[in-house]
Amino acid sequence: MKKIKIMLLGLMFLLITVLPSCAIIFCGKPTTDCQKTKPTAGQPTREVHVGALIGDILIFWPSLIVDFATNAIYKPCTNK
Repeated sequence: MKKIKIMLLGLMFLLITVLPSCAIIFCGKPTTDCQKTKPTAGQPTREVHVGALIGDILIFWPSLIVDFATNAIYKPCTNK
């Protein structure tokens, strides 16, 4: 039983480190400066790629961490 737990933990770690996130795969574009900067007071909030968010939740939810850490989950800004 202990070997099975260790193997499952190793498999989970491998999946987390190897599998990229949905926003990086499906959106595929490099993140812009607008996506990387947090909006200040009075600025509109950044929009989230809904398809990538749902894909992350359904397929492999820990990849949400990667998407939000790399800011790939946010849509590029349309205003300059």
